[in-house]
Amino acid sequence: MRPHALNSAIRGGLFFSVLHRTDSVVHQLDELQQKQLKQAEELLFSGPQEVGFAKELFFGRFLQQAILPYPAPAEAEREAGDRAVRDVRQFVTEKIDPAKIDAEADIPLDTIRGLGAVGVLGATIAPEYGGRGLTQQNYCRMMEVIGGHCAATAVFVNAHHSIGLRALQLFGTESQRQKWMGPLARGEKIAAFALTEPEAGSDAANVRTTAHAAPDGKGFILNGQKRYITNGGIAQVLTVMARTHDPQDPDGKVTAFLVTPDMSGFEVVDARMPKCGIRGTATARLAFRDMYVPRENILGTYGKGLRLALTVLDFGRTTFGASCTGAAKFCLDKAVEYARARQQFGKYLGDFHLVKQKIAQAAANTFAMESATYHTAALIDRGAEDYMLETAMLKVFASDALWTIVNDTLQIYGGAGYFCDQPFERMMRDARINLIGEGANDVLRSFVGGVGLRHLGLELLEITKHWSKVGLLRRSPPAIPVPHSRLQPAVARYSRQISQFARQCQLALIRHREDIVNQQYILARLGDTAMELFVSGCVYSRLVTLIQHPDADEARMRKDMQSGILYLDSAWRRNARRLAELTDNDDAEEIRTADAFLSPGGHH
Repeated sequence: MRPHALNSAIRGGLFFSVLHRTDSVVHQLDELQQKQLKQAEELLFSGPQEVGFAKELFFGRFLQQAILPYPAPAEAEREAGDRAVRDVRQFVTEKIDPAKIDAEADIPLDTIRGLGAVGVLGATIAPEYGGRGLTQQNYCRMMEVIGGHCAATAVFVNAHHSIGLRALQLFGTESQRQKWMGPLARGEKIAAFALTEPEAGSDAANVRTTAHAAPDGKGFILNGQKRYITNGGIAQVLTVMARTHDPQDPDGKVTAFLVTPDMSGFEVVDARMPKCGIRGTATARLAFRDMYVPRENILGTYGKGLRLALTVLDFGRTTFGASCTGAAKFCLDKAVEYARARQQFGKYLGDFHLVKQKIAQAAANTFAMESATYHTAALIDRGAEDYMLETAMLKVFASDALWTIVNDTLQIYGGAGYFCDQPFERMMRDARINLIGEGANDVLRSFVGGVGLRHLGLELLEITKHWSKVGLLRRSPPAIPVPHSRLQPAVARYSRQISQFARQCQLALIRHREDIVNQQYILARLGDTAMELFVSGCVYSRLVTLIQHPDADEARMRKDMQSGILYLDSAWRRNARRLAELTDNDDAEEIRTADAFLSPGGHH
């Protein structure tokens, strides 16, 4: 239950207004839409707009230099990662009991201290601040181990480090870092990120907590509520979003503040809200009643709190992909083990085709989410300017895939999987929040489609001003290197589908123009297609590397190649269905049916 489903109007509704902007369109917008337009431009499209692999897919381009070669850490980084993985694997195996954490709805304090001692809680923090100084890729390797062992612990760490501590690392002053980063990195203090409110969940721009200048001129008085805040009731340092005065905006702008629970007016209304899964995490409701916060506790730039939140969420979504990958690997191993051992009707379960199907798809999707996770983490490590789309795609793909994998693993186990002596019912409860937290998947689907179309729309607008360039609208399938005949069929289909996807994006913009912002069926289909094209690019890149630098373990090499090729084939088929459904679908009937129930008197 991530406290920051930051896909509000910012990543949900706000950006829609800027997909196809012209002066005539802006003139037609009502006052609210114009306000949203201005805020969306400021949050999502200000500053450098790097051309990344995911964005280029909407133009029908395959940006080879952005996807090849598959990232490989330098030897020193790899060795540091190997040591970190050994340390954390030993710790979680010996010290973390996921069933006990779930049953008692608590992660013991000595476990938290131990995570600090092995360097998990300050993984990417520089050693001079008490951290381990790891890259994002190596931090993801640690999170993969934790996610494969205990989802609640992984969520705790993600809230503490990936979002809470990371905000201080990226935006804190030197004084703030010196004061808090060491204790946070060592696990002596716990961090939380407090954004979500009763009226600001997926609509994060609707923050109602206020911060008014104090009479002494040296601080702010905060009033408001927060809910669903992971670590909120046990944290010693919280990043709190509150609305502050802005002379240019009567509604004010959101600013981030560093808050400690010893501040007068800080109240933990509910330290541990009971919930479906990840029960070990302390999910809190908080209240601030005339709470005084010193001016020096502003984190980052005054009035830029939502931009800060967007940035740290990108980091959180990457480690989110890693923890989902770890859980998926655990399920795959257990499903294979059980299918080899269990007999029914005189045959091993693994001999039945429908069991083979579940195992094959689990293997393909696990390989794919792993490939996308470490490609995206590498973007952060090399200092890419923009990886917003990639992290959103990774989050949706990994959470959807894990949900299916856990469900299929339980199905392979049959009745045995339903009982609590096996981990799968707990893992299923834990996995469900993934489709909601870190940005609800339905919102992110529309976000991906919308942001991609926005950039394409600007190019189309430029072309319509210079009709001599209209030929640019017709694109041939992009050239993609094929280093081995084994990849040729899949790569050829992939290339053609990139071109087909771009053409459908153009048609959607031409057909719907500014009304595309209201076409959620279309945005979701295009968003899902783009997502699987991006993940396919990551898988393709990794397969190329495997071919060029074969794994010494031939059995693992064979399984990886087969899993990757199956993913490319399956993703192509899913995308073909999505593109076909843009014109052949039941959308209108679904809307009419829903409206029949949603209208007054329509419910039973």
